[in-house]
Amino acid sequence: MTKDNQVSGSKATGLDVAVLGGGSFGTAIASIAADNGGEVRQWMRDAGLAAEITREHRNSRYLPDYAINSAVWASSDLKAVLEKAELVFVAIPSKAFRSVVRQARPYLKNEQILVSTTKGIQEEGFKLMSQILEEETGFAHIGVLSGPNLASEIAQKQLTATVVASDDALTRARVQAALGCDYFRVYASNDRYGVELGGALKNIYAIAAGMAAALGMGENTRSMLMTRALAEMSRFAVALGANPLTFIGLAGVGDLIVTCSSNLSRNYRVGYALGEGRTLDEAVEALGQVAEGVNTVSLVCHKARQDGIYMPLAEGLYQVLFKNVPARQMAQLLMQNEQSSDVEFTLPREFVQQRSQEVEKGKEST
Repeated sequence: MTKDNQVSGSKATGLDVAVLGGGSFGTAIASIAADNGGEVRQWMRDAGLAAEITREHRNSRYLPDYAINSAVWASSDLKAVLEKAELVFVAIPSKAFRSVVRQARPYLKNEQILVSTTKGIQEEGFKLMSQILEEETGFAHIGVLSGPNLASEIAQKQLTATVVASDDALTRARVQAALGCDYFRVYASNDRYGVELGGALKNIYAIAAGMAAALGMGENTRSMLMTRALAEMSRFAVALGANPLTFIGLAGVGDLIVTCSSNLSRNYRVGYALGEGRTLDEAVEALGQVAEGVNTVSLVCHKARQDGIYMPLAEGLYQVLFKNVPARQMAQLLMQNEQSSDVEFTLPREFVQQRSQEVEKGKEST
């Protein structure tokens, strides 16, 4: 039986998989692929951690209670990890993403499938991670994996779904075969840009949700925050070319719900610490891991101002994070903003504003 025939079924028996990154999600993905019968190699900078994963089947730094599939072999040697790989997952924080891809490039082959799992944005040029993969490799088979995927719950084999997005049908099918199992379901999308933006943008609003929880705000507030966050995310993404329908799926509303509701979310925990009165530096230091949303707030606000995109929640959070505006004060200011439409794709915001202005002019003339 050929490997192509093997991956066409529900299991990826014999598929060679590489995972770049030793964090919690990269470790969970490596173990899932091994559970599915794949030959899996995982790369990380820390040779000691790699040896621990290979020898003890544990990642004591990020998932200490998770028993990793014993077939996962980890190493700090990029060549050894990549030389046989057919499918490569890149699970590297956004700030180091390009440099790691450049280090890996001599060992990559153009027939390989490259999939980013990183939910972040590069500051220079406002580049998403899949765009970096394209720029650095020029490969045809490129995708992204995104969705409501808390690594600690995946490690516990709790029922979870994700989205693989790519213009390339082979990429979508191979990832579904490599990872799809009885506890991890993989849905497909061809809106790579929208799925990737959704994964990056929701981190902003998870910080805001954590702050709201720490301030003692209720369920009505949480519902309003998440719903208006979804409107803001989709407005921004559509202005940049994404499909608005992507945001009613797992990579949009699904990911937003879990990151705005769970203290397992790194960005939520940073927001909660800020709401308790800690400084941004203290909140990030206490977390001990990368919270992509902190950097994303600044990048998205700059881009929104540049392109004239209305982003009141993101802008308000920027003022709290970087301009020392008290969170409760900012919440009150946001409530005083001009009222607008609910779903802008059915009733444009500009139309509501225009009618409101006409009504106010009518009052003034009476």
